[in-house]
Amino acid sequence: MRKIRIATLYLSALIGIFFSNSYGQRAVLQNSDNGTLEKVKTALLCMQRYSWEHGVAMQGMLDIGDTAKLLLMARESVQRGKPDGRLSMVGSDMNIADTGVNGPGILAAFKISGDEKYKKAAQAQYEYLKMPESKNAMGVIYHNNKSKVIFSDNMFMVAPFLAQMGDFDEAIRQIEGIREVLWNKDKKLFHHIRIQETGEFKDPSFWGGGNGWCAAAIAQVIGYLPTERIADRQKLIGYYNDLINGCLANQLPNGLFYDKITEPNFEESTLAAMLAFSIYTGIKAGWLNLSYQVSADKMRKGVYSKIDEYGLLQGASAAPRFNSPGTSPEGQAFVLMMEGAFRKLNK
Repeated sequence: MRKIRIATLYLSALIGIFFSNSYGQRAVLQNSDNGTLEKVKTALLCMQRYSWEHGVAMQGMLDIGDTAKLLLMARESVQRGKPDGRLSMVGSDMNIADTGVNGPGILAAFKISGDEKYKKAAQAQYEYLKMPESKNAMGVIYHNNKSKVIFSDNMFMVAPFLAQMGDFDEAIRQIEGIREVLWNKDKKLFHHIRIQETGEFKDPSFWGGGNGWCAAAIAQVIGYLPTERIADRQKLIGYYNDLINGCLANQLPNGLFYDKITEPNFEESTLAAMLAFSIYTGIKAGWLNLSYQVSADKMRKGVYSKIDEYGLLQGASAAPRFNSPGTSPEGQAFVLMMEGAFRKLNK
């Protein structure tokens, strides 16, 4: 038995050396802990949520496989919808783009339950986003109907849902439109908020959350494209690679990033979960090089280090102002999405 044990340890050491030499130094991986994830879900459900927060929370439940909670949340999203088609409308009538992120959860609810009300609700939300008054002159969907600004966040709010509805041209138009307005080719990062018509920046920073939303959106849209759209797929992969490399150039030793990526304001945890989700998704789908998993595993380890005994992801850009460290529904949701993508990759 002692000889067998020594041989086993020797084999494990050789495997470790192989992975280190082939792919760089791998982070020590946190086990996929169902107890911790249940706490993360409970904390998320105990938080107050605006429309986009409810939408991304539904995606978190879907990605981690909790369809029972997804269906309950989808029911509430439709119940709190507006007659004009906007879903999960709570607290403000200004939202345009934000409501679109509820679409994927509603489509999933229809697929799971077969209830036609979800199909109709998704169609109504889609038609709202397509209205000319929802867009600027270039066809980019506004963040809200008050200040007519473009947020980097918008990419995740609308593009994946549009692609799921089969409107691939519109999904790509939104990605490219936001890229035209907010992309910084030198830093390979997105600025946060701009008025396209005047060129004025409302927030010129490279906000981590905004760049995370974009990375996740592009990764999802690549996955929804039909196989025959080869040129579009390669173009989006190029956009993603530019963005992930721009982010990784600023990754901190603990796997996390600054809230304003290039400015040392405070170490923030949500971006790491967002990027890890997108990297695991891309590797699983086969369009992203396996070498990126080293960085993703560091991010995941850093994220787990910030989850407290209540399941709250601490160090997130704090809701509702997103300018100081704290907690947020989107941070909670992306822990679930990250973990769902990690599990799919490591089946």
